[in-house]
Amino acid sequence: MNHTSSGSDQRPSRVRYVVVAAALLMATLLYLDRFCVTFAAPYIRQDLGLSEFQIGLFMSAFFLPYALAQVPAGWLSDRYGARIMLTYYIVAWSVFTALMGLAGGFAMLIVMRALTGLGQAGAYPTSSSIVSKWVPFSGRGAASSMVAFGGRLGGAIAPVLTAFLIVSFVPNESPSTLQEDDVIDLPSLVIRLNSSTDSDATGPKYSAEIQRIRTLIHDNSADQLQRIDELAESYGPANARRAALMTEVKNLQNQWRLIAAQEKAGEADAVQFAYSESDRRQLTAQLNRLIETRDMYAERDFGGLAQLDKAAITFMKRVNKGEELSDDESKRFNRLLLEGVFPKSIGKVYVGGWRPVLLTYGIAGFVVAAAFWFMVRNHPHEHPKCNAAELALIAGVGIGIASNAPKKISGVPWGRMLRSRSLWLSSLAQVGTNIGWVFLVTQFPSYLLKAHQVPILTRGLMMSIPLFVGWAGMLSGGRLTDALAKRFGVKWGRRLPWSMSRFIAMFAFLTCLLLDDPWMVTCAMAVVAFSTDLGTSSAWAFTQDVGGRHVGSILGWGNMWGNLGATISPILIGWAMSTNDWNTMFLLCAGSFGVAGCLALGIDATKRIAPPDDE
Repeated sequence: MNHTSSGSDQRPSRVRYVVVAAALLMATLLYLDRFCVTFAAPYIRQDLGLSEFQIGLFMSAFFLPYALAQVPAGWLSDRYGARIMLTYYIVAWSVFTALMGLAGGFAMLIVMRALTGLGQAGAYPTSSSIVSKWVPFSGRGAASSMVAFGGRLGGAIAPVLTAFLIVSFVPNESPSTLQEDDVIDLPSLVIRLNSSTDSDATGPKYSAEIQRIRTLIHDNSADQLQRIDELAESYGPANARRAALMTEVKNLQNQWRLIAAQEKAGEADAVQFAYSESDRRQLTAQLNRLIETRDMYAERDFGGLAQLDKAAITFMKRVNKGEELSDDESKRFNRLLLEGVFPKSIGKVYVGGWRPVLLTYGIAGFVVAAAFWFMVRNHPHEHPKCNAAELALIAGVGIGIASNAPKKISGVPWGRMLRSRSLWLSSLAQVGTNIGWVFLVTQFPSYLLKAHQVPILTRGLMMSIPLFVGWAGMLSGGRLTDALAKRFGVKWGRRLPWSMSRFIAMFAFLTCLLLDDPWMVTCAMAVVAFSTDLGTSSAWAFTQDVGGRHVGSILGWGNMWGNLGATISPILIGWAMSTNDWNTMFLLCAGSFGVAGCLALGIDATKRIAPPDDE
């Protein structure tokens, strides 16, 4: 490749910024495709007739292949080039995402989910390799933060865009009233209508939304409400049997006895409840009367819902502001409210939208893959628009900088990796980080609801604040580690932000032990999010410093351990919550961040694991 000779007045071209932008775009799609199924899961479950246990297996099928394929996928990029391999990875996971939308049963669904994890495994290791070759040493942290920010952006877009597309793909004229087969679990519906799971000495204790619905049913037909209570009473023994079996299922899952858990879940699904089709028709008719009424919703009664469709939240905000809904909008809102109150018993009106959404995301992946192919080259020397001044700027002086075109590599440097004390410390620090981080993205909403009864609209705001604050930490963390490396040297420039950010997160969790106000806890979680993301760029830059021409393999090794930490986190969280004490959870998360901070203090980015390209 010929490049214009460098002159003193020649300005460096800016191809490196385009390359980093392409990696950011890839990372956005990466997380969009990874998390879209989280929000499509209720529709998938209904459409394919899956059990709750099967949906749990489907969601978790992604992570083990993703974790275990990190090193091989990173090595393939080191060996054959980031450009071609990451293009293949994007195409592969996009194909598997689209094929999930064509799944006709559980087997195909779970296989495609696992293959999606396999396809995505090489994304971040390859991106780190790209940054190490395209960005000057002084800007590695900032560039890494931009790529990681793409992932955070995709995760934030996923719920909003997926919900919008699911609604868009269902015709507006589809009826909001229930058909008989929309009552998919009549026994559970009757039991929920009879009472909540809580009780006191005076009898049933109804949640506000259940009490509201019972009142409206009573106003329409007192006999129907009496029949509901009679059915619920007759279901008592069978319901107790099913609840006991599901408790055993959870215990078996926590012990990783998945086959036994599946068998026990089958026993729970097989528990019989006696009812007539006449009961189903009558209850369906009563619920349709509620859907057609204009006074079903009351702000004070429906704020305690655990979750609600995004479209319903939009309607709720409009009504709370005093806006009048049209008749069709009112019916749709009431239908979505009933789905939120009885998520496992009433079918989703938007169930037909999930398949075209996954197909759309799959097609979008081909567009991103094509853009990446045209924008990126394996090495700056190979890019026709990268001039000599930019080549000189990128080469610079620093750890692992290659001044010549890369040479072909051999196998994964297992011996060097396994003997590297710093790599082990960084990998285990990622395990601790992910154990603590998982609480924020999985359990924090439950904490707000169960510990403080925060209404759903306020809860949504509280959940979003830490994630947006985390963006600021991600974007500033790269510049911080670059500045510290320049001021104190690369050892402390990577070590300080990585370790101190984990200690800050630890102290934020410890403050939650003293807080009894949900807004104050939200502020503490914002500190956790900010500090966690603040240290992410130094972790990436560390692998680029020590990885040489094996950056992909080495980042993949650390990322594998981090994802294994995320895999065991639900088990630890389940253990912590078995005491029904949120303080135990806070102590667990604080301890995991504290251990991560101590481990990160021992890393040394000056000790290379592999040589750079030109050695």
